[in-house]
Amino acid sequence: MYKKFTVAFGTALLAAGVVQAADISGAGATFPAPVYSKWAAAYEDYTGNQLNYQAIGSGGGIKQIKAKTVDFGASDKPLKSDELNAAGLYQFPTVIGGVVPVTNVPGLHSGRLKVTGELLAQIFLGNIKNWNDPKIAALNPGLGMPNLPITVVHRSDGSGTSFLFTTYLSSQSPEWKNEVGGNDSVQWPTGLGGKGNDGVSAFVKQTKGAIGYVEYAYAKQNKMPYLLVKNAAGNYPAPNAAAFAAAAASAPWASSPGNYVLLLNQPGANAWPISGATFILMHKNPSNAAASANVLKFYDWAYKYGDAAATALDYVPLPGAVKAMVRKQWATNITSGGKPVYVAK
Repeated sequence: MYKKFTVAFGTALLAAGVVQAADISGAGATFPAPVYSKWAAAYEDYTGNQLNYQAIGSGGGIKQIKAKTVDFGASDKPLKSDELNAAGLYQFPTVIGGVVPVTNVPGLHSGRLKVTGELLAQIFLGNIKNWNDPKIAALNPGLGMPNLPITVVHRSDGSGTSFLFTTYLSSQSPEWKNEVGGNDSVQWPTGLGGKGNDGVSAFVKQTKGAIGYVEYAYAKQNKMPYLLVKNAAGNYPAPNAAAFAAAAASAPWASSPGNYVLLLNQPGANAWPISGATFILMHKNPSNAAASANVLKFYDWAYKYGDAAATALDYVPLPGAVKAMVRKQWATNITSGGKPVYVAK
């Protein structure tokens, strides 16, 4: 499968004429790490350019780009215009995905257990402590959940995945909103902390009775049972690319300052309620214009030739109109000496 992937991109890359080798450094979100890894491997095969990406969490990525220790930061928590302007930053989206609750309950398969946002909040608050709790049973008649304690697993690092998950819970539960809130780093009422999506995945897999939340690609790759979450239309769609695309269908990109868009609890019969885009952060006036140009070349290539890899991992490529809008933004938002560092063609 991997060879097919790299060969498939060969003709496109050669046709694009990308020949100048240069390494790129980035750090941040673990949410898009699987697709960035795929893109980087194919890009290096045909250009010699290496992407050194450290999946340290969105909070770390924001800190590192602000400190100018990397060429780009990556975050699933978009920054609002005032924070972008204060730090001299610009952000743009790359792909869309979804956050899913995952479990380790013996005999429980993916898509069998249904939860609402309020029920999830009560579990992560520590108010619901056992899998056979009457509130879980009432929503899942006949499922026969075991008498097994619930162990909550959450992120220990600053995380855009946590931002999406906790912001969603805040929208569904007044108690969660008042006691915990929505952010990339919160004071968790209970549970174990794992670093990155991979850390949460590992803790859930090794802890009987655990529940956590990860980006869908991690659940899929690790074959982790996921729960179905009630959406704004009252349905329980399966988490997949179609459900994430349904959540993004009405996203107001063109009218959103700083490309700040959230895709939580969107309308649509099949929309996954905890969906979100992931973002790249760069300096508007970089000290190393050549490095910034190479970052934009990489993501320009990914926009053109990376959709198949993204789709294979159940991410949703950005709509063509959004890609065109972003590629046009680069020329005016990232400049050196008053000139664009890179102009997409």
